[in-house]
Amino acid sequence: MYSIHKIQQVINGNFLQQMQEDFIKYLVYDSRNISFPKTSLFFALKTSHRDGHQFIGDAYKKGIRNFVVSESIDTNKLTDCNIILVADTLNALQSLASYHRSQFSIPVIGITGSNGKTIVKEWLYELLKDDYNIVRSPRSFNSQIGVPLSVWQLSQEHTLAIFEAGISESGEMQALADMIQPTIGIFTNLGEAHDAGFSSREEKATEKLKLLQDVEVVTYQKETLDRHLSIKAAYKLEWSITSEAIFPIQIKKREHSTEAKGVFQNKAYDVIIPFTDDASVENAIHCWCVLLYFGYENDVINERFQRLHSIDMRLQLKHAVNHCLLINDSYSADLTSLKIALDFLQQQSAGLKRTVILSDFFGSENELYLYIAIADLLLQYRIEKLIAIGKESTHHLSSLLNNKIIIQTFSSVDNFLLDFKSSSFSHEIILLKGARIFQFERIAQVFEEKVHKTVLEVNLNALAHNLKEYQKLLQPGVKLMAMVKAFSYGSGGAEIASILQFHNVDYLGVAYADEGIELRKNGITLPIMVMNTDDSTFPSLIDYNLQPVLYSFEMLQLFQAYLLSQALNYYPVHLEIETGMNRLGFATVEIEPLIHSITASSSLKIESVFSHLAASEDESQDAFTQQQADLFKTITTQLQNAIPYPFLKHIANSAAIIRHPNLQMDMVRLGIGLYGIQSVTHQLNLEPVATLKSTVAQLKNVAKGESVSYNRRGVVNRDSIIATIRIGYADGYWRRFSNGVGKMWINGMCAPVMGTVCMDMTMIDVTDVPNVQVGDEVIVFGKQLPVRDVAAWAGTIPYEVMTGVSQRVKRIYYQE
Repeated sequence: MYSIHKIQQVINGNFLQQMQEDFIKYLVYDSRNISFPKTSLFFALKTSHRDGHQFIGDAYKKGIRNFVVSESIDTNKLTDCNIILVADTLNALQSLASYHRSQFSIPVIGITGSNGKTIVKEWLYELLKDDYNIVRSPRSFNSQIGVPLSVWQLSQEHTLAIFEAGISESGEMQALADMIQPTIGIFTNLGEAHDAGFSSREEKATEKLKLLQDVEVVTYQKETLDRHLSIKAAYKLEWSITSEAIFPIQIKKREHSTEAKGVFQNKAYDVIIPFTDDASVENAIHCWCVLLYFGYENDVINERFQRLHSIDMRLQLKHAVNHCLLINDSYSADLTSLKIALDFLQQQSAGLKRTVILSDFFGSENELYLYIAIADLLLQYRIEKLIAIGKESTHHLSSLLNNKIIIQTFSSVDNFLLDFKSSSFSHEIILLKGARIFQFERIAQVFEEKVHKTVLEVNLNALAHNLKEYQKLLQPGVKLMAMVKAFSYGSGGAEIASILQFHNVDYLGVAYADEGIELRKNGITLPIMVMNTDDSTFPSLIDYNLQPVLYSFEMLQLFQAYLLSQALNYYPVHLEIETGMNRLGFATVEIEPLIHSITASSSLKIESVFSHLAASEDESQDAFTQQQADLFKTITTQLQNAIPYPFLKHIANSAAIIRHPNLQMDMVRLGIGLYGIQSVTHQLNLEPVATLKSTVAQLKNVAKGESVSYNRRGVVNRDSIIATIRIGYADGYWRRFSNGVGKMWINGMCAPVMGTVCMDMTMIDVTDVPNVQVGDEVIVFGKQLPVRDVAAWAGTIPYEVMTGVSQRVKRIYYQE
């Protein structure tokens, strides 16, 4: 730990206020993720969409008493705090990390490249952990903020560090290099990722190589860099499978593995890589090079390579038995990833009891200290029940948490499964966190609901990314309402809303009261606007603190009468104005009587006034869009002149946020764009949120002239291989996709639908697709097959495709 005075010196700051000589162990920049406030230092970081200074009050309420800021702040409410003023808080954070790194002389492996950084890092950890006490980047913490938090983990007990560095534009790498200060470098590859941030591949390669200029040794594939530029390093361990190199390699792919042979320093080596795909083989060879440089013998390398496994870097959230949620994070067991998983549990846990299932943890010389830290985390996150599996976790956590948490202990996963009763778990959120060796995936299987193999995967990282992309476009002070109607466009209601609440959106919008009720029952506390209300839902609106949209005098008068009967005053409502959509809303001629009705009673408080743009995405309709906006501004001015308090005004939807920034007003409504679907030509860097996938149930050889499916409309014109896929119109894959209209993505190719789509099954022609097997994954829509294309085949829009996915299709939510 460093004293606050030492930190002030390191980051070249000045004390705005110094109250006590605190000692700092943890660095935080997010007021939502504070676990140990007494020993934490809060950096008020400024990003393109958030200013950390706005959250100093939140951090203070949670116990933080040490702050680094870049602007003068009111210290009257922070009288017992240490506050350091710097020119730039991100630079200060990075400077502190650089200083901390300089205190250690251990080997440090720095990894950069376009793809594979995280996999190589995790595999190296698996290969070297028997001989080194390793600190490594948590998950994909490789950014300007992630790297300093990774480096800060270094402590005296570590004997090796592995950090990855990722950049998206020119000028970013030097800061990461100054913090990581690698002694060993790995350049994984040079691909198309983040090309948009650079003028050329040469520029991107040059920028990435800034990480590796001072290393003792660097390993890379010769072809990756030879075509761009030479690399500088004391020793270059270049490898190649196609040409002469320092380490020439020959590979031979088998059915389930790859045999690699090479000559290094005049000695022959061979290794069996337990993968056949090119990316995994490339990543494994990088690891092989590091082990050879470290002096490992051939038999040891082969024994350890058999430990390698495909790494799922995702925190998966699934519905489980008895109204439980299951977070499966069973690929690693270390303190940093445990805290990340507990943060995710906290986001999603509203209204549910919190349960954690832990295996033994490894990787610390001081075992007692490790389990004390684990116990502190479990208490900090208010875990109610702990199931400890393994000798060490059982021994330490039983004594550390006795009478503080309900504890069950098992010596092995086998013993847990023998004792497992699903009835023992109900309305809980359960985190599975275990070392790979414990095979916690066996536990996940007994918890999961038994649903057929068609699933809708929802990428919560992509959702947060898309939100930030739109937030970058907002003018200062503009609020954001996220539309989660129609089960969040098919992606799931409460799970999506929890992430949006975590990322501080201002409002949520739903279509009907029951959607809002479901969100409230799942712990969503944000203001919720209900767009379609009727008098039968009035009691529920009040009970669940939902804010109705009033769009007609009939609805206005009914709701006012109900509020009067309940003796309620100033209940928040939203007014919808008709400006040209001709769907719902008060017309221009109704504004005067509307004003009279509102001002004559104290029953209502106008939260916002809004209207709908009919064609904001269409350039040919821009004149009409402006006409709508002008009319709306005239009406809201008239309303504001009559109503004695301010209210929000909003008309911009997803497309208008991009195409009509002058219409952002007080708030914008972000809908389909949040889910990665753009309706305008001005492209943002959005990511698809939802992937609908299924599997091959059976393969059939069908002779030329035979028919497939009902009505014999699908007749093959050649000898064909037909795959039956576990999805049909009951799942939301419409009959209109029949007879070649629809296609599915399998093994890197599109395969057309053959015959008529059935209720539960669809047949596709995979004659031209290589190596199709029963059980193979099939993408119905997702990154490989955009939902926009799928919708176009059916003559519809992405909204209809996404909202049409049946509720019987299991949703799986994951976070990288």
